[in-house]
Amino acid sequence: MIIIEQIRPELTWRLRQGVMYPHKKLYEMEMEEDNLGYHFGAFMGDNLVGVVSLFQNGTNFQFRKFAVDASVQNMGIGKTLLKYIMDFAIAEGAKRIWCNSRVTAMGFYSRYGFVQTGTRYTQNDINYEVMEKII
Repeated sequence: MIIIEQIRPELTWRLRQGVMYPHKKLYEMEMEEDNLGYHFGAFMGDNLVGVVSLFQNGTNFQFRKFAVDASVQNMGIGKTLLKYIMDFAIAEGAKRIWCNSRVTAMGFYSRYGFVQTGTRYTQNDINYEVMEKII
């Protein structure tokens, strides 16, 4: 069973690092805006297996640093976490939910109603596209 809870930003760092940035130091996982957002963790038992951070700007909500532990991917954790933050954002008045999707993850977001905006960029040798869902 997967339980989603709001967590402190620093609890996201280790999973962020392990899944997304294994070549970086743990302290490099902190984002300046961490204290301005909401942070959620997906737990299986006592194990934190997924994290995502959500930031509000009026009725726009951006989620960032979405990571699921490699050992439990393809078990519905990402889907559960994404649906949870979408419901949370809608309850908070969201009209638009968006992310900077790695190109390799675009299919995942498309399955949940996100569309490509045509805005692409490359950062640190990773290709991204802005994807959004209008509510």
